Amino acid sequence: VQLQASGGGLVQAGASLRLSCAASDRTSFGIGWFRQAPGKEREFISCIGWSGGSLHYRSSMKDRFTISRDYAKRTVYLQINNLKPEDTAIYYCAAMTTVAGGDRPDQYDNWGQGTQVTVSS
Repeated sequence: VQLQASGGGLVQAGASLRLSCAASDRTSFGIGWFRQAPGKEREFISCIGWSGGSLHYRSSMKDRFTISRDYAKRTVYLQINNLKPEDTAIYYCAAMTTVAGGDRPDQYDNWGQGTQVTVSS
């Protein structure tokens, strides 16, 4: 599967963004979103199976981040509300390698190229 992330940009604090991850097919179990800020490790945000199951969030992100999927369009979305400067990072989507998903990067493959989100204060 090939993944294409999009929807990032430069926004002011308090704004919202919806990131998209378009998949070439649905051969994976589902899609996960991660982010990586400069000098920091890649951080899990959320994942969802194509069936809508295997829905997981990083506990600290449940209030402002919402994952969803459009099965027909083979696209998974990540809605981010009330953006903060500390959300500045490259956001990546990747394919789940197990039906359960997970919060570790090694539980995913076929990483997309990432989309940059920059939040100004």
